[in-house]
Formats: sequence, C-alpha cells, structure tokens
Amino acid sequence: MGVSASDGGTVSVSARGCELSRAGFARQSAAGQDSARVGGSAATFEQAVEAAAKILREAVQPLIGGLATDVAGMRAAVELADRCGAVLDHAGSTAKFRNLLAFQDRGAITTTLAEVRNRADLLVVVGTDVISRFPRFFERIAAPGGTLFGLKDKDRRSIFLGARPPPDAPGRTDWIACGQPELPDVLGALGALVAGVRLDAQHAGSVPLERLRELSNAMQAARYGVLVWAAADLNFPHAELSVQAIQRTLAALSRTTRFSGVPLGGSEADLTADAVLLWQVGCPFRTSFATGRPEYDPYLFDARRLLARREADALTWISTLSDLPPPEDLEAPLILLAGPNAAAADRADVYFPVATPGLDHAGHLVRTDKVLTMRLVATRPSERASCARVLRAICQELP
Repeated sequence: MGVSASDGGTVSVSARGCELSRAGFARQSAAGQDSARVGGSAATFEQAVEAAAKILREAVQPLIGGLATDVAGMRAAVELADRCGAVLDHAGSTAKFRNLLAFQDRGAITTTLAEVRNRADLLVVVGTDVISRFPRFFERIAAPGGTLFGLKDKDRRSIFLGARPPPDAPGRTDWIACGQPELPDVLGALGALVAGVRLDAQHAGSVPLERLRELSNAMQAARYGVLVWAAADLNFPHAELSVQAIQRTLAALSRTTRFSGVPLGGSEADLTADAVLLWQVGCPFRTSFATGRPEYDPYLFDARRLLARREADALTWISTLSDLPPPEDLEAPLILLAGPNAAAADRADVYFPVATPGLDHAGHLVRTDKVLTMRLVATRPSERASCARVLRAICQELP
C-alpha cells in the first residue's frame, strides 16, 4: 500500500488502498488535541502520568481493555497489568473466543495466505462476504501472473455458504444462500456428509441436502481446498460450536485430500495482543494478574462482565489504531490512551493523545494468518508519545 503526507501533516492512501485504510489514515492524521488532560483540563505529560498512577494505586481491581495497539504497546500493557494486578481483555475478544474456545477443545488445521495464493483450487467461504471486514483479501490472494505451482486464477472455484459472493471472488463462483441462524445446522450436516454419515433429512435449515452433498463432493475432489470464515461475522449464540463443526469437517477431509482453514482476524490488532500475551505469559485474553501470577478464565475475566457487575473499579482503555470507544455508562474512573481526536476524550478522567503506529512512529503488527509480524514504517513521524511510552511511565510511578 502506498501512502503520502501533505505539508499540513495529513496522510492519504495513494495506491493499493481500500475504504477502511483511506478513512483510517485520514482520521488518525487529522489535527487534534496534543496535550494530555486530567479531569477535562489541559495537563503536562508528567501530571497526567501521576494522575493515572494514582487511580491505579487506589483501585482494587483495575482493568486494561481495548488493547488496540502494536507489539511494543501490548508488551507495555502486560508489564503494567503485572505491576498493578489488572485484568487484560481485548475489545474484540468476544469474536476471538469463538475461535479460541473451539481450538482449545480440539485443535485446528489452518494454513497461510501464501499457501492459499499458490495452491488453493477451491475456496469455501462460510458466513461472510470477507470484503466487508477485509476489503483486499481476494486481491491479495489473486495471482493473475500465475502461481509457484502453475495454478491459474481462472481454474479456481469459490463457493459461498451464507453471505452473497462479492464481485472480485476468484474463479467460478457459486452461492448457497442461508441465514446466519441456520449456519449451525448447515455446518453440522455438511460435516456429517463429508465424514460419510448417511442423513435421511431433506433439508438442513432451508438448504436442500442435495446442495450440501454437491458441496461435500466438490470439497473431497479438491486438490487443495480452504475453508474461510471470520469469527466476528458468526454473530449468533454458541458460535464456537460452529467453529468446532468446521474443524471436524477439515479433519475428515484431511484423511483423503488437503484441506485447511483460514480464520480471518486481526481487526484492532486483536491477533497482535493475543500473540504478545501468549509469548509473554502463556495465556490468551481475559487473563488476570490480581494474585501476582497470570490466571486465565474466559468467563470471570470478561471485561464486559466485570464492568457490568462493577467488579472493576478502574479502566485503562487503549485505542491507538482507530477511535475505538470505551464502554458507555462507565462508572469506574477512565484512563484513555487514544488518538488526538478521540470522541471519548471528554469522558476520561485522564486522557493521553497518543501516537498511531505506522503513522507517527514505527511498530509491528501480527498478520491475519499469524505467521508474519509486519513492520510498520513511520509515515509521518511526530513527537506525540507512543502507547508504550505512556504505559511504562505510569508503571514507573507504581510500587
């Protein structure tokens, strides 16, 4: 992707962008608040750090949420949580746990974007059109000049189960229409057919079973197939059971052919935050340091539950990549690390207008397939403090 900065400091996408990137760079690079605030009034950096540290010193159960930052920022968040006994939970953890709970239960068969680009002759996309969240996905896996193994884009086939196919899906495109609430039944039936189970039913949800038999046959005939889904779009109760059904289907297919999953994620750096937690402490989101050691519980340490039940009495909210709002109707004191135009700045007890990774300073983010940590270049370097600098400064003021 190509970006350029104007004399006024506004950054625009000049090549290979999408609507999300264009809007994001324009928003984050716009002029805004440069000084910290305490209680709504301008403050020096040192005054804001001391005010934030005072809130955390007095809190019984602090919570660090949002976590939309780069690798360095997330490492500093873990350090701060360890120092003050906080719970760590990402703003997008509800969607992330749809995958994580399933993967913890039975493992996962996944592949990389490079493998999809070079090998996949069949893409089965479940419950999403992909481009609403990942606008350049199909562009990035397309290989108009040919692949390493001779596969041509025209030889691919894309089958969409649920959402309507977008116009840029590769190869021949088919659509099996069904509603989101029907996906559990449809995926269960598909997995049974792939495994060779005889089904006497005529429909799974509203989908004729004959359509699913055709899909099962196509998947078993593929030389290298991939099943693509976005957990954030599987927005129905107990969606982790549908991810389990996907993994059972992949396991059955892998006995006779090559078939892998592509769970799409990475929104608001959720995969980056998760990766840092895993290599730092061995636990995913919803980990508490209140006992002096990391303790993971996907229910007890859900940020939404902690705030709703008033079990958390201080919230540090991190949003360095977009204007990700903290929860409304917040009763606990709010320490906000966000961009210079954060809508929630007026609600914060302490507000730090922080730098944006890949705009104001260099950084690193984990890619959606989790095999590559991407380096971000400072497009328009600025003196604004990074998330890591702010969190480490607060940490130094704590006992």
